[in-house]
Amino acid sequence: MAHGLRPEGLGFVEAAPVRLVFAREVSAPPGRVFHALADDVPGWAVWFPAVTAARSVDGGAGREVRLRGGTRFRETVLLAKEPEVYAYRVDVTNAPGARALVEEWRLAPAEAGTRVQWTFAADGTAAFRAVLRLARAGMGRTFRDAVTRLDRRLTTPS
Repeated sequence: MAHGLRPEGLGFVEAAPVRLVFAREVSAPPGRVFHALADDVPGWAVWFPAVTAARSVDGGAGREVRLRGGTRFRETVLLAKEPEVYAYRVDVTNAPGARALVEEWRLAPAEAGTRVQWTFAADGTAAFRAVLRLARAGMGRTFRDAVTRLDRRLTTPS
């Protein structure tokens, strides 16, 4: 059953009880990575294996995302500052135990292209927080695989 989450702002990225932070360098330039994150929302299902469907709603102010296993999110975009930051919060989800969730993607020029940093900031029941902490390694692998696939998508000639 879907339930509403606390409407946190950008400050939650630093203050959340659970913060999972992952980073990787890719060869694509920051502007192309930003476009893939913020403008090509349906494309997430192509490069992020956990995502089965994604679409913009409310004229781009929100997103609806479905993950493998049936988890669903209704999100509000908090910041889309090209080419540096793309952040959103989850407003409604069917994930049990979740109380607040904000994700931030930070992009910075790097020697080879772009440094991509993803922060997954969350709060929830004690069980929810414990599961997220245990899932850190798996989420890290998923992030690395997804960003590698995104980079290939952005740098391979059509």
